[in-house]
Amino acid sequence: MILFNLLETQLTHIYSFQEMIKKASIYSHPLVHRLMDLKAQKENREADDDRKVVAEIMRRCFVPTLVTAISWEGFHFVGHEIRITEAMDCYGAIVWPSALVLCYFLETNVKQYNLVDKNVIEIGAGTGLVSIVASLLGAHVTATDLPELLGNLQYNISQNTKMKCKHLPQVKELSWGVALDKNFPKASSNFDYILAADVVYAHPFLEELLITFDHLCKETTVILWVMKFRLEKENKFVDRFKELFNLEEISSFPSLNIKLYKAMKKNWRSA
Repeated sequence: MILFNLLETQLTHIYSFQEMIKKASIYSHPLVHRLMDLKAQKENREADDDRKVVAEIMRRCFVPTLVTAISWEGFHFVGHEIRITEAMDCYGAIVWPSALVLCYFLETNVKQYNLVDKNVIEIGAGTGLVSIVASLLGAHVTATDLPELLGNLQYNISQNTKMKCKHLPQVKELSWGVALDKNFPKASSNFDYILAADVVYAHPFLEELLITFDHLCKETTVILWVMKFRLEKENKFVDRFKELFNLEEISSFPSLNIKLYKAMKKNWRSA
């Protein structure tokens, strides 16, 4: 019995050694090397493309050369100079990279996503940059956020859209999941697009956010949503989101850890 066990062990070792040789020979095959080189080249091209696009997006930002009584940050989109006043004491009153990504996407994809005369709502509008760009592109825009952010939001939108837009944008309070039927009744809330930039992060209102997305969406509403991935909580929200919506990744920016999605309610025709 002992001899049999020893023989079995030796045979196992021989088999394992043969498998190692077989695998080594496979990886040394010229075709495998060629495929690995092609994969590496593709990854390098994608990384280069990412860096180029991100650099172009960041070039849209500028800082004022003169110090003024009200501090502001500048952006170039849709042929306009946009001046945004931020509040450093609040996350919602800062321009985050996700907003720049969404603005750039809207500007450079006007044929596929034509906003002219479309009803557009932005949730978590913050400083209003995305809503301003959508307004400059010809949309009927409703910019929404928490009540404490509406003053700065209204100021930025008024300063950057007055006499420049086809439709005067509206600013409205929206606390996710709160009084949705009263403030945004389904019968009269007909939005073609919902815009959202960086609305998912470590806050306790993710379920309310999902409820808000669901409430505002009609069967043909298109969600354009940009998200920066920071923690596992973001991945879990995406999984929950997929239960209600068909989700398509449109663009990815690995250097920023940002993805841009298009979504529509399930069981309805595509846009």
